[in-house]
Amino acid sequence: MLNSKKLSIFAAIAAAGIATSLITPTANAVLPNLPTLTAGVLTIGTDDPAYGPWFDSNTPANGRGFESAVAFAVAKQLGYPASKVKWVKASFNSVIQPGKKNFDFDINQISITEERKNVVDFSSGYYDVAQAVVSVKGSSIAKAIKISDLAKVALGAQVGTTSLATINSIVKPSKKVAVYDSNDLATAALTAGQIKGLVVDLPTAFYIAATAKNAVLVGQFPAQAKSEQFGLVLSKGSALTSKVSAAVDALRANGTLKAIADKWLANVGGAPVFKK
Repeated sequence: MLNSKKLSIFAAIAAAGIATSLITPTANAVLPNLPTLTAGVLTIGTDDPAYGPWFDSNTPANGRGFESAVAFAVAKQLGYPASKVKWVKASFNSVIQPGKKNFDFDINQISITEERKNVVDFSSGYYDVAQAVVSVKGSSIAKAIKISDLAKVALGAQVGTTSLATINSIVKPSKKVAVYDSNDLATAALTAGQIKGLVVDLPTAFYIAATAKNAVLVGQFPAQAKSEQFGLVLSKGSALTSKVSAAVDALRANGTLKAIADKWLANVGGAPVFKK
């Protein structure tokens, strides 16, 4: 369970602003000649609502929150100041499906998988992911310590996610898994008692535990042999993929990604790990 000290930390994180060096336009900047959807503009997609700790106040363009900050940092690395960044809405499900996109790249906690690579391009990974379980106070799994403790209860996750894949491949539950169109709907089902546990990525689990009624963070799953990573999503065969990947790689190498994570995800490392 999150205590008041942890909640205050989340409040402080939410109140903090992104470092201005990440989003402040460079005076008289010469824009790169990249094949973006709109000449001279970098269009970035994400879901609606866009919630913490990835975004703040459902306003991706304000530069606040981990993914907003990463997006602006990538834009700057590519040569686009904040004034030349345009945000558009793109649902999670539409992003990972084949077809024409309304963005140059999308950032929305989307894990890189071989299956998804068949229909979209990914940048290099910008965040290493752990999956976790959220429940409610007093539930039969609120104090679960082993993966097997989760197998006999009703679990849920967002459709098409690696969270859902984690339930099916690692927990292997005896009950049918509840699948939801969004984490908001899944969280509502959890707090209404329709499911006992919700599987999401670890930072989102901390956020839900801090904000949803009676929610508690139960634990996280052990690291897998191959680490799961979030990547920026681009249209299949995009001419921008290699350049966006190079930008992400540069931000990892120069410490920018770590600095952004330290700022916005400072309190997401302490969840207990389920025993196998």
